[in-house]
Amino acid sequence: MVTAVQVAAVAAPAARVIGGGVAVYVMLKAARLMSETSTTVAGLRKRGDLLIERANAAIDRAGEQIAKTEAVTASIEGVTATMSELDGHLTALAPPAASQASATARPLTWAASLAYGIRWALGTRRAAQQGTARPASQWPSPWPGRDAGRGAALPGRANGRSR
Repeated sequence: MVTAVQVAAVAAPAARVIGGGVAVYVMLKAARLMSETSTTVAGLRKRGDLLIERANAAIDRAGEQIAKTEAVTASIEGVTATMSELDGHLTALAPPAASQASATARPLTWAASLAYGIRWALGTRRAAQQGTARPASQWPSPWPGRDAGRGAALPGRANGRSR
């Protein structure tokens, strides 16, 4: 029968050989992992540099566009000032014609509307005196082209009657 001391005597050197092999294996795996990591980091650096170059190019293009926009804005301000000056010259040369036309047309418009209103009121009164008065909802409209009577203006009503 094998004693515990004999098993320990055989197991100790075997453990050293197996343990040393495991340690070497772990070291080789760690070295390979470090090599792959350094390769990945180098690739990321290259990509980062490329990204920074592209960002700088975009910033340069944006600066050029801002400069162009400032030039256009300055040009528009000049055009605005010139148009304002031209408007002043035109106003000094000829006053607006619309104000003269409306000033002469106001009395005529007032007189025409007064005459029309009086004629309509008299016509309505004559109809009432002759006994042919219509209900208020059927009176003729004072405005040509519009529906007659006040009932047509009310939603949901047809000629003054509810539906």
